[in-house]
Amino acid sequence: MSDSNNKEIIEKVKAEFGDSVLEDHNFRNDQTVTVKKETLREVCKFLRDTPGISMKFLMDITAVDYHKKKPVRFEVVYHFYSLEFNSRFRLKVPVGEKECEIDSIHDLWKASNWYEREIWDLYGVKFLGHPDLRRILMYEGFKGHPLRKDYPINKRQPMIGPLN
Repeated sequence: MSDSNNKEIIEKVKAEFGDSVLEDHNFRNDQTVTVKKETLREVCKFLRDTPGISMKFLMDITAVDYHKKKPVRFEVVYHFYSLEFNSRFRLKVPVGEKECEIDSIHDLWKASNWYEREIWDLYGVKFLGHPDLRRILMYEGFKGHPLRKDYPINKRQPMIGPLN
């Protein structure tokens, strides 16, 4: 997909969601839109189902902790790919520390199930409506979320004995 078509996707998202789009950029085919978390599911459906965009493949979901560097502490970042148009798209959603939750998209892309669990486990961002939100990398007794910038690196965790 050409650079001009990438700009058209950003413009389509901006036209459809207006004030919900907080930021956007397109640099060397790195297309990114930041939206309010209240519109996450609608934007995802739009990206997946709109002809000419067709972001049918969810490549990854991750999170970023901007502890004290931005007004909103976390960003959940979705990476999509269009097999039809051989193009990528990044969607960012700010998530505050106090209301550290966002809607799950597990029913739109089944692959999001594990990604959302990983983000919950490592960052503590809760995914509303997730069918099985529990730890995936750390053990159940682990205290805290180790990829948060304020997680104490020398923190001692409860010991785990052998499984019987």
